[in-house]
Amino acid sequence: MNRPPPFVPEDYDSRNALDDIPGIHWALHEFLHSRMLESEEYCHRVDPNKERMYFATGYGLIQCVKGLMSFEDKDLLSAINHTRHGNSIASAHRKPAPSLAGRLAGYIVPGMSSSGIEWISQMTPIERHAELVFAESLYEKSLLGIVYSGDWLAFIKEVLNMRTTMSIYRQLGRYLEAADAAYVAAHANNDASGGPLEDPSIDVHFRSGVYLGVGLSHLILSLMPGRLLAIVELFGYRGDRKEALRMLNRAGGWDAHGERSVISQESEGVRRAICDMTLLVFHLVLSSYTFEGVDVNLARRIVEWNLERYPNGVFFLFGAGRLALARSQPQRALEYYARAAQAQTQYRNMHHVSWWESAIANLALWNVDGSKDWWGRLRREATWSKATYAYGEAACLATVGDHDGAAKLMDKVSALRQRIAGKSIPLEKFAARKARKYLGQQNRLILPALELAYVFAALAHAPRQVVLERMIPHVRQALEELGVLEVNSVNGVANPNGGKNKTVEKNRRKARSRAEGKEGYWDDLCLARFLEGVCWRFVAYPDPDAELDAHDKVFVSVEEAQHKAESAFEEVFENGPRIELDHYIVYYAHFEYGRLLARSGDKEGAKAQFDMVLSGKPLEVNAAGRKGKYSLENALHIRTHGAIGALEQNRPL
Repeated sequence: MNRPPPFVPEDYDSRNALDDIPGIHWALHEFLHSRMLESEEYCHRVDPNKERMYFATGYGLIQCVKGLMSFEDKDLLSAINHTRHGNSIASAHRKPAPSLAGRLAGYIVPGMSSSGIEWISQMTPIERHAELVFAESLYEKSLLGIVYSGDWLAFIKEVLNMRTTMSIYRQLGRYLEAADAAYVAAHANNDASGGPLEDPSIDVHFRSGVYLGVGLSHLILSLMPGRLLAIVELFGYRGDRKEALRMLNRAGGWDAHGERSVISQESEGVRRAICDMTLLVFHLVLSSYTFEGVDVNLARRIVEWNLERYPNGVFFLFGAGRLALARSQPQRALEYYARAAQAQTQYRNMHHVSWWESAIANLALWNVDGSKDWWGRLRREATWSKATYAYGEAACLATVGDHDGAAKLMDKVSALRQRIAGKSIPLEKFAARKARKYLGQQNRLILPALELAYVFAALAHAPRQVVLERMIPHVRQALEELGVLEVNSVNGVANPNGGKNKTVEKNRRKARSRAEGKEGYWDDLCLARFLEGVCWRFVAYPDPDAELDAHDKVFVSVEEAQHKAESAFEEVFENGPRIELDHYIVYYAHFEYGRLLARSGDKEGAKAQFDMVLSGKPLEVNAAGRKGKYSLENALHIRTHGAIGALEQNRPL
């Protein structure tokens, strides 16, 4: 049953701004129940003039979500205007800045400084909330501005706004810690009574906002590439992954070993659900790029708790689907994505998330036709990355043999690319390179759909039986066409009579001779061997979070699968200098070989492979070879830094 909205006074008085929190909390619940239009209409009805601090910024947040979902210029611009207005309303509620004389005095008397704990402690509760809401709305506006901006000047301006946001969050976080520490010190003799370890005078809504802001700031900084982080650290900012997760967990009371949240629905802060969703994004989405701090079991608890509360909540259904995929259960993931699409029809753009995830889950099942259909639907309707959608559909068409259809789409990929802050999107750049290669080779690419499955981590989350029975035979067929395998080989195990059959051997030599004459032969061979190595690597050592089916029949030992993976990677290293275009293969092969060595217990060997990836040295050519960066280089560096951290903590890779 839907709860009725709480009473909100018709006349607004800024001195009672916090009385609006129950109303905006109700609106958030409606939004999370997939009743988006009802939530939006309620915010507009209660505050038609957008003068209430929490309702103006809450309405701006809804527009921010809509803009990021559609990626349309008009929606992004509308969201920017609403978040800018919300930011100005929050600014009007903030504590007035001190005069010039006061600011100068602040350098001598800390209590008069406008950038310290003393300044925040002098604020009223409304002014502290205004400080928090100002930072939130500025963050939203900056994020939208980065997406919308078309040049570096606009990008730099928004980055500086982000810096302001992080500074405010850090100050509020230090204030909260100081207030709690003072409370604990004053009540040290009451520990036996089981009293709270937090200052009860600070409300839970403010706390949840500080937890979200400080946690998100630390998390973003901890995910930055090394070069960019070095620049950020010059301004005094450091990202602490553990602190980020600790703060985000506190909003819901989550910990690594507890049964469920210790914070009830009645006692939670208004931003608790957003903290939960941030944790799910980290543990289930960003875990494809990093390892430190990832806890899929904690994600499971968060998903289950929130799905009980929001059974038709589209965001937590997405989380449940991602959780199933992380456990190598793509079929179950598809069921959740279907439920998410059925849960609401109000925001059509949210269906595109389900379609994207369904395309990837179908690749994990090696249902190429099914994946093709989802990419096609995205291409016709979604606007996030039309170049990626077109290439995804084309790669699947090429895999199933429809080269006429594939060629038409490949020809459009480059023109569909977008730019953010004047920079190309790495995934779209990769898709454009592959599309050009397909057209340049007379409508031919080797294993394009399986390569895409690797890029989107679908291969990593494929059930082991799918890898053995569908993916590996597909790779072996490609290798046969390249003339490097006996035609009789099955699932990677050569027919015992095949090597002795002179006719088969003669045909193999002819096939290789013909293949070597084709343009891009060594690129094709290295890609096929690389994907073969990755497949056998996951047969030997499935993803650590995978839930293996006890009924799976695997007739290959761990040792045999590991040997096949090693042999495939070594052939990539041997033939890497002959690669003409797809230089990224060698670097990713070293990364995956390092993960294989780590899982087999050879930490030193794994570290050596990871260090090679990060060395900056050309691993496939001499110094006069490849020019510029290879495809998806930054993503690999992020993953490699994460792998080294996991290796040091003895976390399975």
